Amino acid sequence: MQITVVSGSHRKKSQSRKIADVIRCRLAENQSVTKSEVIDLSVIELPLWEEAIWENDPTWIARLSSVSKVLEESDGFVIVSPEWHGMVPSALKNFFLMWGKGQLAHKPALIVSISSSNGGSYPVAELRMSSYKNNRICYIPEHLIIRNVGSIFNKDSQENDAETQRHLTERMLYCIQLLICYAEGFKRIRQNKATDISTFQFGM
Repeated sequence: MQITVVSGSHRKKSQSRKIADVIRCRLAENQSVTKSEVIDLSVIELPLWEEAIWENDPTWIARLSSVSKVLEESDGFVIVSPEWHGMVPSALKNFFLMWGKGQLAHKPALIVSISSSNGGSYPVAELRMSSYKNNRICYIPEHLIIRNVGSIFNKDSQENDAETQRHLTERMLYCIQLLICYAEGFKRIRQNKATDISTFQFGM
């Protein structure tokens, strides 16, 4: 099974990438996961969506092909989003516009929202409300909110709040195991012809 983690911040050396790396390591420890990797939106730096994507523009095909391959081969996703001004970052929303031809369709995803303070709930609501319509990604009911992210999951343990990190580590492992269960189930769902999106490419 392949699970891909998307780090949704376009800030270099972000807290989102820090958490994405922690999650990837936890995934790698699970015997059910044969491959896991991080797609970092601060690295691939996708331009804004434009209609040329729909027209099989060769520049866009070249730009998206490597990421498309990873997404197509993935059985599930972890979407890590910081909260910027109460919103999901523009790079992450732009990401969801790029792949509407089945690469994400009928595959489960875990939302992980992070906040430098006590926020973090708005990205969960926003992603559940408006990021799935045409790409058909399927968010599982559980999600994870990591608040005061600067004080946990740091390489220097002296910088961490030990009790909070213990609790969130347990919760993270619970969420990952649940995601894996959904990913196993969704493999069977995708084998059904009812999941074909060619007739109705766009959601309502």
